[in-house]
Amino acid sequence: MRMRLTSFAFAAMAFLSSPPLSNGARADESQCRPAISLIGEPKYGADFKHFDWVNPDAPKGGTLRQWADGTFDTLNPFSDKGVKAGGLNLIYDSLFANSPDEPETQYGLIAECASYPDDFSSVTFKLRPEAKFNDGTPITPEDVIFSFDEFKKVNPFYAFYYKNVVKAEKTGDHEVKFTFDSTGNRELPMIVGQISVVPKAYWEGKDANGRQRSLGETTVEVPLGNGVYKIKSVDMGRRITYERVADYWAKDLPVMRGQYNFDTLEVTYYRDRSPAFEDFKTGKLDFWLENRAAAWAAQYDFDALKKGLVKKEALPVKRVAGMQSFAFNTRRAQFQDPRVRQAFNLLFNFEETNKKLFYGSYVRLNSFFENSDLASKGLPEGRELEILNEIKSEVPPEVFTTEWKNPVNDKDGDYRKHQQDALKLFEAAGWQIKSEATDDGSCGFFCKAMRAVGLSSAKTARVLRNDKGEQLTAEFLINGDTFQNIILPYIQNLKAIGINASVRAVDDAQYKQREDNRDFDIIVDTFAQSNSPGNEQRDFWGSAAADKTGSRNTIGIKNPAVDKLIDKIVFAKDRADLVAATHALDRVLLWNFYVVPQWYYPYERIAYWDIFGRPQTLPSQSASLLQVWWLDADKQKAVATAKAK
Repeated sequence: MRMRLTSFAFAAMAFLSSPPLSNGARADESQCRPAISLIGEPKYGADFKHFDWVNPDAPKGGTLRQWADGTFDTLNPFSDKGVKAGGLNLIYDSLFANSPDEPETQYGLIAECASYPDDFSSVTFKLRPEAKFNDGTPITPEDVIFSFDEFKKVNPFYAFYYKNVVKAEKTGDHEVKFTFDSTGNRELPMIVGQISVVPKAYWEGKDANGRQRSLGETTVEVPLGNGVYKIKSVDMGRRITYERVADYWAKDLPVMRGQYNFDTLEVTYYRDRSPAFEDFKTGKLDFWLENRAAAWAAQYDFDALKKGLVKKEALPVKRVAGMQSFAFNTRRAQFQDPRVRQAFNLLFNFEETNKKLFYGSYVRLNSFFENSDLASKGLPEGRELEILNEIKSEVPPEVFTTEWKNPVNDKDGDYRKHQQDALKLFEAAGWQIKSEATDDGSCGFFCKAMRAVGLSSAKTARVLRNDKGEQLTAEFLINGDTFQNIILPYIQNLKAIGINASVRAVDDAQYKQREDNRDFDIIVDTFAQSNSPGNEQRDFWGSAAADKTGSRNTIGIKNPAVDKLIDKIVFAKDRADLVAATHALDRVLLWNFYVVPQWYYPYERIAYWDIFGRPQTLPSQSASLLQVWWLDADKQKAVATAKAK
């Protein structure tokens, strides 16, 4: 299960949140559960005092300074309009909250507990009477219902994500019941538990200028929240500052104790990475989450690090890698044939890219669920084979006969072989390679005169054309400089066999507009996954999401077999059934070549000024800087003294 959250450069900020919804166990609707898990039993019982990966006595105070890429123009995270400021999720609490140390496990936050019948046809949440917004008003069932109804109304993503939830109703002074349109969907109680709660009265009111507020529109007005932080100040598009709520209602709850220890969070926006990194090196920023292998290998030789004032670590993380990729827009005519898409994969030389640009540090993705037991391997067997046999006529035959693998270019001649295989695929798909004269701009008067009398000839180049005479084109759309150097060698490979390939960089606002309008050929897209895939797969790959503005089905997949496999995942009876169905989906997605897989790194690369304290053991799925670290006064003083020398 996975919701698409507002993105920003904060170090991983996973949230928090009884007997599990797993293994087909019978649920007792009368039992109100303080925790829910899709994988095994929750680690902590109802009487736990705090998570064991926090320091419950961590000191509070100080300012954490971080950076974000690009800009922002709205303080409303729930609309599908505008570019959202990073960190807005910090100002809103949800009914239940995720644990960063347990896959697919939630503990009660606004809601004390949840109950559901054994057929998972509904879920009822018991709200904590002490839960309140930051103006002191209580959080009521009406606020929960309003949040749910409005989110679905104003944002297509939420409408799709919660489409199986047909009704929210008040069933007591502190109770809300959600009714589902089907039975057997084990994930729905957790999906509903993720709902952030906003104040109904505030959003139904008017702003200081007399304008009606709307959750569906952008806003520069600081909104009323209920979370651990509130917005302190905003320099629109450049900087946003949060401050910890002194009387935060949930600060003593077990799910919050020892966490969010910084008094102030300052996020400065930069148009590109270079000036941000320079500010980090000089101490204007406190923490750096590095996502560039080349930078990690070559740029960490500055004085502060040599002197020990800055620390550098690669922390292992245990989470599903998901799929980072060059994603095709299959709505484009040239990418509707899977043979064309397969040929593009053959022409991406990952090994050369990894060696020259990444210092050999990355691992190629061979699954949409890499680094987990959900990744398909070998040939299908057992329950997975049974599932695939039900749709045998609707999937590529290779699904049953051949293990899917990326092309590998380890030896001399490997890439040449893959290039030849790609040309055969293009030819089979109706694209013929031709040799044509090129427009040589360097050919001046003398050159042209020589050609006119036959003493020289025009330069020629390969061109890949279809039976209409159209050249195969491919434009890579990006919104920053991170992938520029990666894409350019790939473009040269494509041009070498006659594809008119190019890259276009646009600003964040234009990129979002073009992505939402599906106005692109190829983009770099990441499909984040969890240890318990479910309803979000419909948004990623489902036919119904293909034409929905703002959906995550950027590829435009409309495949009945994929739809059937998603339903198998959503309505899986137990963990074994879920894993088998996910293997089948993974295999079918791979053999349709919807993406050119990129790479992953099973660590978080972090660098930070040595001013922090942190628990000895961190959550397994994240460094959790914001959640569990704190500022150490003695270390701060030592660093300040050293910098002054």
